[in-house]
Amino acid sequence: MTFPLFGKIAVNGASADPLYIYLKSARRGILGTKAIKWNFTKFLIDSDGNVVRRFGPTVKPERMEKDVMQILPRMG
Repeated sequence: MTFPLFGKIAVNGASADPLYIYLKSARRGILGTKAIKWNFTKFLIDSDGNVVRRFGPTVKPERMEKDVMQILPRMG
């Protein structure tokens, strides 16, 4: 199976990609919203495919480090 690595996909609405349907249902945004409101919303996923945390678009990677480090020992 092949797929375009940089292809554009829908993240909201009726034609949303199944990956984003899963991510948004697993971790809602601010005020319980499912929709992704802006680019660069980030999801932290463990090695079992569980969505551990959702980060807003303004969260810098440095602020995510603690959460990433917490799941690394469980991975592998």
